[in-house]
Amino acid sequence: MSVRYFAFVLTCVLLAGCGRDEAPGPRARDAVHRQQPVELRMVDGRPAPEVLAGEQVLHRDNGNEPQTLDPHLAQGVPAANILRDLFEGLTAEAPDGAIIPGAAARWNISHDGRVYTFHLRRDGRWSNGDPVTAVDFVEGFRRSADPATASHYAHVLRPIAGATAVLAGAASPDTLGVVALDDYSLQITLVDPTPYFLGLLSHASTYPVHRASVATHGPRYPRPGNLVSNGAFVLTDWQVRSRIELARNPHYHGVDEVILDRVVYYPYEDSGAAVKQYRAGQLHWTWEVPANHFDWLREDYPDELVVSPWLGSYFLGYNLGREPFQHSPELRRALVLAVDRGILTDKVTRFGERPTFNLVPPGIGEYEPPAPEWASWTQQQREEEARRLYEAAGYGPDQPLRIQLRYNTSQNHKKVALAVASMWKQVLGVHTELINEEWKVFLQNRQQRVLTQVFRAGWIGDYADPFTFLEMFRTGHGQNDYGYSDSLYDSLLAQAASERIPARRRRLMVEAERVLLEDQPIIPLYTYVTRRLVDPHLRGWASNVMDHHYSRHMFLLKSEPRP
Repeated sequence: MSVRYFAFVLTCVLLAGCGRDEAPGPRARDAVHRQQPVELRMVDGRPAPEVLAGEQVLHRDNGNEPQTLDPHLAQGVPAANILRDLFEGLTAEAPDGAIIPGAAARWNISHDGRVYTFHLRRDGRWSNGDPVTAVDFVEGFRRSADPATASHYAHVLRPIAGATAVLAGAASPDTLGVVALDDYSLQITLVDPTPYFLGLLSHASTYPVHRASVATHGPRYPRPGNLVSNGAFVLTDWQVRSRIELARNPHYHGVDEVILDRVVYYPYEDSGAAVKQYRAGQLHWTWEVPANHFDWLREDYPDELVVSPWLGSYFLGYNLGREPFQHSPELRRALVLAVDRGILTDKVTRFGERPTFNLVPPGIGEYEPPAPEWASWTQQQREEEARRLYEAAGYGPDQPLRIQLRYNTSQNHKKVALAVASMWKQVLGVHTELINEEWKVFLQNRQQRVLTQVFRAGWIGDYADPFTFLEMFRTGHGQNDYGYSDSLYDSLLAQAASERIPARRRRLMVEAERVLLEDQPIIPLYTYVTRRLVDPHLRGWASNVMDHHYSRHMFLLKSEPRP
């Protein structure tokens, strides 16, 4: 592509003028939103029956189609959203993100912080009526850790005694430090005290398993009619690329507190299409909204546009298992420095994202991410250094770099990819081919590391600790699609995992991130915010930094005419 064309593309991205949907004026908004919710009135801690909508069916945009709803095989945010409705771990989360009891009614922690004893609810039931027992959780942990399962998130179990050996295939899963004391009590022994452990127990990798269902159905276990779950809802229908439907689980221990009858998830990869469905009254919330809709959404939907901090980082990844990046740190750094993050966040994403040169986002306790030297430079200085490094790597006007940048289907991902490719072209003369792939294909190509060169990446914290970001770059980690491996980095993480003094642990993690940024297996761009439309009739929904929203906390209000 010519320089003139790339300049045109960047201008289109910045001005949001290419392929933009026509902005709805007040008349369009009034046509859709003719009514407002009635005033909420509570009785004995519950909404009064007369204020509730007659149909309690929640319609949620979920962004992408999940690969599977097997909790020990699923990966990605779309699957996690649904699994939190279908299953319940030992702990759960309140609407504000606070850790609360889940399948366990209570727990005790030993004085040294290494032994957790959980006491399950006696009225816990699977969706077929079977009791939820301690053995179900023990088997769930073992299944998740077993290499034969090939769980993408088994690494989160590493704090548990024996997990490292089990994950490596050097020990049997039944040696994992999780044991049933009786039908309703289980004990988990850790290698070292782990500050975030209770939060980790709401993650899908720690969910229990209904053993009879897995034994009967095998790979077809996570299908409607086969999937027996222990959460507030049960899977009733799955129309691929159309919708996934859940119904209230009558056997759930807290069923009397669940107001919604059904939840319907839609895989809208096109966020513009989701906004149209929201405006038509077909959705109660959108997973995200297009960046180029920001101005009119802020003007016409000020009470429904919700922008919140999110514990996540958006970046691009290098495939270090193949050229041209495998043996060229100069080239990797050149592409990092050539990107103007201020333009990305101010003109392209536009919803309050924060530019970053780091992996770990700010705001996690007392952790202070290390600032790379170039973070304090002007953009002109970065671009001058980028050109020097590009030339040192053997590239220039007579021999330009030609690469492919892959991203999964999304208007916002496309805009970011276009802008970054244009910046690389303008600053360095790089020729970038943009490749858009459906989510499942995209994940497969990333993991196989055969076709990829540069790819859209990012990470949303599984728990509020820097370790959730850092550990995926450890050698052999299930999420290490970058092929990154460094013995010093691995050693620092191992020390951090066993360090009991919080200040020392933080210093070890800071040094590990410093090593990572020096090697540059990624191109950090910005830290996330969530940006969505939320129907004012929907209550029980609250912003939280983890962006975890359990449907069981929600309900819909009746409407009344606007004054």
